Amino acid sequence: MSSLLNLLASADARQMLWLTAQVAFASTLLHGVFGLAIGYALSRPGWRGRAALDIAVTLPLVFPPMATGFLLLMIFGRRGPLGEPLRDTFGIELVFSFSGLVFAAFIAGLPLVVKPVQSAFENMPKILAEAARALGKTELQIFWHILLPNIRNALIGGLVLALGRSLGEVGITLMLGGNIEGRTVTASLDIYNAVITGDFERAAAVSILLGLITTGLFVLLRRQARAPLGW
Repeated sequence: MSSLLNLLASADARQMLWLTAQVAFASTLLHGVFGLAIGYALSRPGWRGRAALDIAVTLPLVFPPMATGFLLLMIFGRRGPLGEPLRDTFGIELVFSFSGLVFAAFIAGLPLVVKPVQSAFENMPKILAEAARALGKTELQIFWHILLPNIRNALIGGLVLALGRSLGEVGITLMLGGNIEGRTVTASLDIYNAVITGDFERAAAVSILLGLITTGLFVLLRRQARAPLGW
């Protein structure tokens, strides 16, 4: 407990934890939007490019994180085929920046949101949407009032898993965000750095704090998931 209190009293640790919270919040928002959209799209069969999108989304689950990070670095780096146009046209620098940290967390956790959402959409009785259409409801109304409430538990569960995966991500984060003290060191990288330098007390303190935070979030979100449908 004393090591945890000492950690919270340290200015550099508070800055690291604040950065981690910002990355977690931004990536969770992205997971919610894109995870829902991509999961819904993949649940609709028969359109061109579906298989390619499915492979691209699922790849981070089976590809080593360090290799995934290196591949993304080559693509989105300053001289990469997508990185250079992003920088020159929109002024977006993904490598060694806050945007890179968010992108790394987003890529790492995305499949854990998409797959449960896709499965929930695929297993939902088709008669629900058909009945709503027969009653004159628009597609937007059907999605918001019928489909979304019925896949809410899958979405929340996926977001919890993605958050945990994002907080623990090292390989992709190391490649895209670098390991710049005070700028791109998140909690997972801080644990990595502490172990490398032999500061096991700090590594244990950060690990315990992350464990407490993720456990608390899990409990709160699961309670929300068990709430009655209908929002």
